[in-house]
Amino acid sequence: MQPADAIGPGAQPDMNAVVGRDDLLLLTLDTLRYDVAVELAAAGRLPNLAAHLPGGTWEERHAPGSFTYASHQAMFAGFLPTPAAPGRHPRLFAGRFPGSETTADGTFVFDAPDLVGALAGRGYRTVCVGGVGFFNKQGALGSVLPGLFQESHWEPAFSVASPTSFEAQVTRVEEVVAALPAERRLFLFLNVSALHQPNWFHLPGATRESGDGRESHAAALAYVDRHVGRLFAAMSSRRRCFAVVCSDHGTAYGDDGYTGHRLGHPSVWTVPYSHFFLEPPA
Repeated sequence: MQPADAIGPGAQPDMNAVVGRDDLLLLTLDTLRYDVAVELAAAGRLPNLAAHLPGGTWEERHAPGSFTYASHQAMFAGFLPTPAAPGRHPRLFAGRFPGSETTADGTFVFDAPDLVGALAGRGYRTVCVGGVGFFNKQGALGSVLPGLFQESHWEPAFSVASPTSFEAQVTRVEEVVAALPAERRLFLFLNVSALHQPNWFHLPGATRESGDGRESHAAALAYVDRHVGRLFAAMSSRRRCFAVVCSDHGTAYGDDGYTGHRLGHPSVWTVPYSHFFLEPPA
């Protein structure tokens, strides 16, 4: 039996009821292309993710930025990827400012300069488990985003160079959850680095010389799916968790001659998105 505020395709919960009641997860699949995500879900290659996607598929959205730093700055201010269809789409989270046309009754409106600080003010333990270089804390720029959180984690095993990065990240999440007092609410942000180049090592038979492509990008997503069940189990082990799972931007693999991101191409701006509840064990 589904809870009263279970989410169907295209539906949006009342975030004023969610915040303060449930734990929260923001999982960004860094650089994941929308077309690859949809193809793998349709082919049955994402059984663990697709089991939670409303309707079994991804929602098409537009990224708030064309590369990691810009997109996450926007998301931490409440600007998650925008539904691709025309219209004024209500947001889950929004900083309070006059004239906002996407703040609705069910939007969690905050007065802090960012969502992370707002949730800390509501009693949440805010934790960042970084992935790509903008979260590595190895310099001033790589410290900005993790610096928003009360607690942040990064190590080389979480980086784009590690073939087992997501497994290592999930292990750290399990440790964080186990150490948290049962009564303390948790906002956990995890930036998945596995999709980002280099990703050739996720594709059997590929080599450094053969390089990255849509096939290795897809293989990296399938790798993440094999381990995401552990993450979802950890995040729902204490109470119900509201999860937002999305890409921060896509990337081009030769599309119309383009390669990479931080550029204005549909392969970069079009991203997969979903939100859903993770129910605790019975």
